[in-house]
Amino acid sequence: MVEPYRLTASQALALMQKGELSVEDYAKSLLARIKERDHVVKAWAYLDPEFVLAQARDLDQIPPEKRGPLHGISVGVKDVILTKDMPTCHNSDIYRNGPAPLVDAAPIITLRASGALIMGKTTTTEFAAVVDGGPSTNPHDSTRTPGGSSSGSGAAVGDYQVAIALGTQTAGSTIRPGSFNSIYALKPTWGAISREGLAQYSMTCDTLGLYARSVEDLELLSKVFKLEDDEPVPAAPFPVKGAKVAFCKTHVWPKAGPGTKAAWEKAQELLKKAGANVEELELPAEFEKITEWHANVLAGEGRTSFLGNYLLAKDKLNKSMADQVENTTKLSRKAQLESYDGCARLRPVWDEIASKYDAVITPSAVDEAPVGLARTGDPSFCSMWTILQVPCLNIPGFAGENGLPIGLTLVGPRYHDLHVLHVGKAFGKIFEAEGGFQLKLF
Repeated sequence: MVEPYRLTASQALALMQKGELSVEDYAKSLLARIKERDHVVKAWAYLDPEFVLAQARDLDQIPPEKRGPLHGISVGVKDVILTKDMPTCHNSDIYRNGPAPLVDAAPIITLRASGALIMGKTTTTEFAAVVDGGPSTNPHDSTRTPGGSSSGSGAAVGDYQVAIALGTQTAGSTIRPGSFNSIYALKPTWGAISREGLAQYSMTCDTLGLYARSVEDLELLSKVFKLEDDEPVPAAPFPVKGAKVAFCKTHVWPKAGPGTKAAWEKAQELLKKAGANVEELELPAEFEKITEWHANVLAGEGRTSFLGNYLLAKDKLNKSMADQVENTTKLSRKAQLESYDGCARLRPVWDEIASKYDAVITPSAVDEAPVGLARTGDPSFCSMWTILQVPCLNIPGFAGENGLPIGLTLVGPRYHDLHVLHVGKAFGKIFEAEGGFQLKLF
């Protein structure tokens, strides 16, 4: 039998439903894995093994007929998401070593009601709002970043320390760690999952992110969070043969490194080999303004989001966040409104463009994870899709020049999350089998 910690959520759930694996034994295996590996990966901001085991024993006492759809499945929670029985510190000196909040965030309420085993809190950059990295490392190479701001969530799932983890995305904070850690990462349509109880940076962009090691696990979560498309997704596998697939470099393509360029070519080759009709998609010129507009929206909304903590303890706040409150870039309200309105105009334009294809693929990251922990990497390839508020799925399978993971992102029209997962499952099987990344057991 495979060690329980190596099971995907769907695999573990099936064994627990058949009575072949207890939640307690599953939790013990995960905790042993964490003990073995986390001194290297450093994915956890808070973890109480005894509390994890106590939860597991309680879940084992629930009669089978009353168990939820995520009964016993391990979940790591980014430390900007409120948990009533664990501290939420936002990686900030303002809240470090503080008491647990009195309430759960809305997604945690949903997960607990579904029977999930909440393992602990994973590391994040300060308030999920900066690119300053550490202490978490990439499980595939501890000299490199796991990405951010959802650093610990991506690293923990990639290192088999937890089956599922929650992240957030305001620019590239879910998709980029997905690429760097060779896992599936879903940024749903903005607003499709409640953000109540999550630290706020940008009300226009902030989105809960989901990590897993299989699309089946993300489909399981999509049911728990009741993600819905207007058109039902077929039960049969997505037919790659004859599919109309667009590859969209976007205006950021000059930043692409050799690994991403190689993955780009390999993915096209593999899909053509499978019978897909592949073409390059060039977006209208106005989409080139989105990078500037995204930066303006974050600067404007950061001024209000960080004001309270700035007034409370400016000396403990990251300088980049203090600069936003002080508006050191002199962003005008006119420029802020132009940015809001420009992005709003382009959202239905994108929906119409994307609806002409079965799938649109775009880069997930500049390249494989960069060396060093000081910075979490460049989110440039992700930010436009975040502010367009569309569903994004990182699909792993490719490798860079150093043999480290690289993913590509599948994007769709707004509220086509289930379609993106349906297509992503078919593409993922191809990319993982033939993309070239070789997982070294660690």
